[in-house]
Amino acid sequence: MAAYLVLILAALSRCLPLWMHSSGIGVTAAGAGLLFFGSRLKRDWWQVLPAVAIMACVDVYLTVIAYGFAFRPKAYLVSWAWEAALVLFAAAVLSKKQTVGRVVGSALFSATGFFLVSNGAVWLFAEEVYPHTFAGLMMCYEAGLPFYRNDAIATMVICGVLFGAAAVLREFAVDKDAVAVRER
Repeated sequence: MAAYLVLILAALSRCLPLWMHSSGIGVTAAGAGLLFFGSRLKRDWWQVLPAVAIMACVDVYLTVIAYGFAFRPKAYLVSWAWEAALVLFAAAVLSKKQTVGRVVGSALFSATGFFLVSNGAVWLFAEEVYPHTFAGLMMCYEAGLPFYRNDAIATMVICGVLFGAAAVLREFAVDKDAVAVRER
């Protein structure tokens, strides 16, 4: 249940810049929320679907309602496939063992993968924005660098908080059980 709450809050964090009337360039909890959610999956792979559906609802809201842009299903399908892959990646890498190295590596993988996939999709499907040349692709990636930097920092910090808090809570639960056993 906590994983779903974290996922919903992470998805809603994408709306904060809009609601706070700021740019918020790439600072969301989406990547960290997807990693945390995926790390809590055991064998229920079907739970990837509601995770992507939650993120998709926010995408549609922001694109169509909040910003009044045209909805580009092809570009979003690429993003949603990435989000599903990220949840499955976290289930494979972080569900059994969560070390600092694995969490930091996963956070960097999340931000870097999203940067590459989302900017590649923009270049590929928004032909009126960037020319379909190598130079156009590089322009698209260059324009995304400030978002990437902020997303990488935000994802690492929020992953640190989420996975760190979970580890502390687990430690307290283990210590409490050990004390109860010793008192018997």
